[in-house]
Amino acid sequence: MDYLILLLGFAALIVGGEFLVKGSVGLALKVGMSSLAIGMTIVSFGTSVPELLVSIQAVFQEGANHPEHMSVGNIVGSNIANLSLVLGVTAIIAPVMVSKISLVQDWPVLMGASLLATYFMMDLVVTWTEGIILFSVLIVFTIYMIVRSIRSKESPEDDPDIDRDNQKSMWLNILFIALGITGLAFGSTWLVSSATNIATSFDVSPFVIGVTVLAFGTSVPELVTSAIAAFKGETDLALGNLMGSNIFNILSVLGLTAILTPVPLTQTIFDTDIIWMLVIVVLVLLLMLNKRKLTRWKGVFLVLFYLVYVGMLFMR
Repeated sequence: MDYLILLLGFAALIVGGEFLVKGSVGLALKVGMSSLAIGMTIVSFGTSVPELLVSIQAVFQEGANHPEHMSVGNIVGSNIANLSLVLGVTAIIAPVMVSKISLVQDWPVLMGASLLATYFMMDLVVTWTEGIILFSVLIVFTIYMIVRSIRSKESPEDDPDIDRDNQKSMWLNILFIALGITGLAFGSTWLVSSATNIATSFDVSPFVIGVTVLAFGTSVPELVTSAIAAFKGETDLALGNLMGSNIFNILSVLGLTAILTPVPLTQTIFDTDIIWMLVIVVLVLLLMLNKRKLTRWKGVFLVLFYLVYVGMLFMR
């Protein structure tokens, strides 16, 4: 039964990703936002819903029994998977052109959010006050992104990544986005629950499940959405989705989870997995600075980075 639910989860994710991309691109045309801004806000929020649901559920299920196994492990593992596996696969499908705004605005915000979360984790617990700070930063950044994009001289009509055949009504585009987010939420829930049951039956430890099965499972929406965007040639949407999703994971998922209940973590996670998360953020910047293009060989390199990380986990 778990294998059937696993297949249904993948199917729901694919359909949900298609609806989310279609609705988001259409909305960009209607409200005057660029595809990058849409990817950094609406799409990122939608594809981060699974991480939020899984992390909150994990904390309340595990209580005081090391909830970092499923919550922090899921967030950190998902961020590593997004910028290595998912971005790598996206670049392999279609080379990703890097816009100036991604370098001067989006990456600094991602790095700043990562460092802020790391600072809060230094005492091995993220408190509710720190969660409020993280979530407040997200609100300010989101408002700034929307206002800046609408006021920008860069019209979506001039965006080469926008499909100009997508001229549906605003309400229909909003419906597509809602259906997409719903499909991603249900699909990821089915995928994670079935994959966790399968992994548990093979005696895989809770932490490894958190940073591999759950992290990969909750990153599948980003993978599907970015892959679909890459196939459509909307690489700005794909890159914005991944960077924005990582920002949302830290500021929203970790922030909201900490507001509900303090989130502890172990020294091992702080000394190893957090370092891997910071390293991939820096590595992606170096790759983006090189000719401002993520080519296929860079994509292969990022995928290999993820495989090394997973191998390290199992060896540990």
